[in-house]
Parts: sequence; C-alpha cells; structure tokens
Amino acid sequence: MFDVPSSLRLLLSRFNQAHQGASHFHSLRYVQHSTLGLGVTRNVVDPPRRHHSCGVMLCVRVNGNEAFAATSDLTDKGLEQAYDQALLLAHAMGQHGLLSLPPLQGRAVHSTYASPAVDQPLADAGHWLEVLRAESARVPQHDKLVNWSANLRITDSQQLYVDSTGSEITTHTRQFYPELDVTAFDGQQSQRRSWAIARQGGAELVHASGFIGQIEQVADQALQLLAAPNTPQGPRDLLLMPDQMILQIHESIGHPLELDRILGDERNYAGTSFVTQEMFGTYQYGSPLLNVSFDPQVPDELASYSHDDEGLPAHKHLLIEAGVLKRPLGGALSQARSGLAGVANSRACDWNRPPIDRMANLNVEPGDQSLAQMIGNIEHGILMATNRSWSIDQARNKFQFGCEWAQLIENGELAGVVKNPNYRGISSQFWRNLSAVGERSTFEVMGTPNCGKGEPNQAVTVGHASPPCVFQQIDVFGGQA
Repeated sequence: MFDVPSSLRLLLSRFNQAHQGASHFHSLRYVQHSTLGLGVTRNVVDPPRRHHSCGVMLCVRVNGNEAFAATSDLTDKGLEQAYDQALLLAHAMGQHGLLSLPPLQGRAVHSTYASPAVDQPLADAGHWLEVLRAESARVPQHDKLVNWSANLRITDSQQLYVDSTGSEITTHTRQFYPELDVTAFDGQQSQRRSWAIARQGGAELVHASGFIGQIEQVADQALQLLAAPNTPQGPRDLLLMPDQMILQIHESIGHPLELDRILGDERNYAGTSFVTQEMFGTYQYGSPLLNVSFDPQVPDELASYSHDDEGLPAHKHLLIEAGVLKRPLGGALSQARSGLAGVANSRACDWNRPPIDRMANLNVEPGDQSLAQMIGNIEHGILMATNRSWSIDQARNKFQFGCEWAQLIENGELAGVVKNPNYRGISSQFWRNLSAVGERSTFEVMGTPNCGKGEPNQAVTVGHASPPCVFQQIDVFGGQA
C-alpha cells in the first residue's frame, strides 16, 4: 500500500489548512510515477529503461474561473509559488473566461484505493530478465523467423489528492504489460504476429495471463500467415475476438462518447464526434444486444479507481443499454456545462497535466453464447483477432481496421487461415449489425497504456473488457499480397 512519506503528508496538510479560510475552492494532487521497461530481442537483452516523475498539481476556482499550476518543488515555498500562480491566473481571467463555473461545495471524502496484491514484494529486474530470456529462447529455429522479442513493462503509480473541503484520497496502482512479438519473412513478404496483455495487480499476472510458453504459438501463427492466401473481398459475418474488440470499443464507442469532444473542446486536435447532446436517451447506437458499461470497479482492469482526479466518486454506469445511448463519458465540469449526467472520468496522465474527460474502464457486457455457438451459427464469415492498423475519421464515424490473424468460417466451422485481413464500416451502423455476444466465460479483461488526447498531449491507460462478438454482413477485404 502507498505509504505517503510523513514529511510530505505533513506538508500538504499544513498547506491545505493554511488556505482553508479562503473563499474559493482549491485542490492539490500529488503524483509519483515509476516505470521499468525490460526486453529481450533475438535472445539478446535490451538496455533496461527506467522513468521516474514526482510533483504536485494545484487547482483553484475563483469567481467562476478555474486555473492550474504544477510544480516539482515539494517545499513550502514551491507549493506557495504554484498556488499564487494559479490564483493570479484565475483572477486575470476576470470576465473573459470561456465558462462561468459554480463554486465547488461538498463534504469531505476520505478514501483509499489499491491494486490487487500491490503490497506484495516485487522481484528485481534480474528476475524478470531471466523470465524474458527463457521465453525468447523458446522460439523455434527456423530460417523464416527473422525477428522476435519478449518485453515487460511495470508501472507503479502513487497519488494523494487533498482539497479545501477536507477530502483526502489515496491511490496506489501497479500495472503489468507483458508483450510478445514474432516476425516471419520469406524473402518477399513478412507477417507479424503478437500477443499482449495489460492489467493492474501483482506479479502473478505475468504467469496467470498465459505469457509463459505463449511465444511458441505466436511464432507458429506467424509462419502460418506467411503461407496463407490473402483475405477474400466481400460482405461476410464478422467474428471479432476480444483483443480486436477492445480497439473497436475504444475508437467507435469510447472516443465518440467523450463529452468534452461532443462539446467541441477537442476538435482542433483529436477531433469531434458524430454524437450530439440531443441523442442521449433516445439514439439507437447498436442492436438490442449491445450493453456498454463504464466500470471502474473491476479489480484487475487498467483504469479501476475509487475516485477520479477531481475527487468525484466512481461507480459503474451503463452508457449504452439494450442498444440505446444513455450516458456520456463526462466528468463534473462537462456535466455542469451540458446538463447531462456523466461519470467520474476526469483524469490526468501525470502531475503536470490537468484532468480532462477520458475513457477509463469501458466494457461490452457479456451475452449468452459460447464461442462454439457463435462459430456454429455462421454460414459465411470470418474470425479476426489482434489489431494491426486503424484509421477513423475525425468524427469517429467512418473507420477501416486491419488485424494480424484471421480464419474463414464456412457452414459453422473454422476453415483456413487467411492473411492481411481488414474490415470497414460506419460506427453508427456497425453496432446495429451486432448479432451475437459471448457469454461470461469468453469475457477477457485487457486494455491499452497509451491513449492520447488533449493539448498539451496526455497519454493515459484505458481498460477495456469484452467477449467475442459477431457482426452481420460487414465489408471485408485483404491487403496487398
């Protein structure tokens, strides 16, 4: 568990108490990030990569204006200078602020959140390098296997949030990112096959995820792809496996439902959304089988937490229920601006960035079919797995995605492997073609460590969990042979 150094806790408490009598709201968010990156490429150890950052973000709200200032100077003087800077900026906005924000009132919150097993001892870098070397050595000797790697990134994040209401929220997360990658080349073309997982928790995740021994299958599939025919073109039923579903959820549900994007804040950088405020409550986003949740309470998912970075308590909500659009991904600020009920998803990537509306854990809820049932009900289709490429328009509507792995499905049975699989569609129609959703046993928790958004840019972790899903009559095509 994150044990805030007593000197730091005393400093933040003393600062907070010194400003309790002020007529405006203020908050401090202390963040400490540590990352270790390890890799083995072609049985040779890569140089280890370490990153550490530590600092405080201060926020003040004065006369309807909100301003921020950040500092890595964790002394009384450093905090006071940052506070004065934020206060000066808020006053300087005067009547020229774009928004008029209400005074923040609320009861003090005291909360602690920790990843599963975060208090257990963590093995040193030498141990993990031996694990990676052993995995790399499992790649078969084959003249067409030209490159391969085994990698592991471990991130430890500790945060303390305090504000002028007397709130104190402590968060300690540890995230593991094991990855495998194999490339096959026959002198004319290459095919890449990869495997990855991303979760919160303890070291046992690396073993429980199936990472150990997985690279042999990854290598075999890379060779199969090299010898496979190109993906045929034409409409087919499309079975997406969970590791591709997370990209589909992310791009064509997650980003379009971010409320600041809907309000126009991101249009100059990350784009806008085909979704409008008027759609909530009535718009048929998908078929009646589609249920999508914001769920920050899945213990091992990447973006689980008790409160967001503005101190808002986080609870599970259905954003899409039985295919109908119900609720956006908007934090307290966007909710106040729009009048729509949102979720606790104001998040920042580090101490030197203010929180903005971000995806967190965004999941497709399980359905009622086994994988065998889904395959058995498809007469003319294709199974696709593992994202390779993505392209989507600035409104997050028209898209084209490519995958690494595909198998044809004919008369309810898996047929041959095909390479260079791609599919395309329109978000507002694609989800209405959803015809089958996998049951709980097929549901997989995954995520991504690098969702980018905001100016200046912020890359945050996002959790996604999903079962396999079937979509009827999707435009499928192959890449260049």
